[in-house]
Amino acid sequence: MADTENQAGERLQSAMYGTPQLHPDEQHKYLGTFRERVEVAVTVYQIKRQHYVDQLNQAFAAHPDYRLLINGNLDEDILGPYLAAVAKANVPFTLKTDSVYHTGDDNYALVFAADTAINEDVIDIEKRYPTTTPTDDKPASTGFLNKLKKLF
Repeated sequence: MADTENQAGERLQSAMYGTPQLHPDEQHKYLGTFRERVEVAVTVYQIKRQHYVDQLNQAFAAHPDYRLLINGNLDEDILGPYLAAVAKANVPFTLKTDSVYHTGDDNYALVFAADTAINEDVIDIEKRYPTTTPTDDKPASTGFLNKLKKLF
């Protein structure tokens, strides 16, 4: 008899409040998925500063079966290049436009994730795919004046 009451109570709770979620705050942070499933992620602050299309294309090529979760509450100007890249790479994507997905600098704009746990240690795009800054790799000049400078 207690089982029947318990089941009825659970059904009533589900009807009133919806299906209970496991770690809803974590799912809201990572655009509807869990941290353990994330391959690489881009914050709103990062996406406003720099384009990461090339880095994401590398991730798309390595894992074409993963899904790109996109914070749809951001401007189309910001998201346009990424929507084009994901369509060109033929990678599945989902636009998340619920009010729980915020656009503050610390929130995520893009999350590239698997359907199951992959437990990547580093998911930050800047750390995962570091961009090389151009360095001055010119050989030392061998002109007459430089030879004189070395003598003195």
